[in-house]
Amino acid sequence: MTRQQILDLYFIDARHKLIDLAAFMDRVERAEGNEDFRMKAFREALEELSKNNREKARQVLLTFSDPTTKPIAKASVKGATGAWPEKTG
Repeated sequence: MTRQQILDLYFIDARHKLIDLAAFMDRVERAEGNEDFRMKAFREALEELSKNNREKARQVLLTFSDPTTKPIAKASVKGATGAWPEKTG
């Protein structure tokens, strides 16, 4: 597909998602309390989108991912949180 065809086909959907993300951030920022590790990871992922590379999706996914390779003996929570809480930098 050409760039124009991709824009014609996917732009409105991507625009919708971007507005939805902005609304999510507005709700978080208006709410009482402190942000946790998930919002920090979210903001880092957004920064990846502004970089000039062709692996944006990969880099965003890695922003949320646990980089460790050693298995843990037991899960500390019942469900997924969507971001790795021990991420630094």
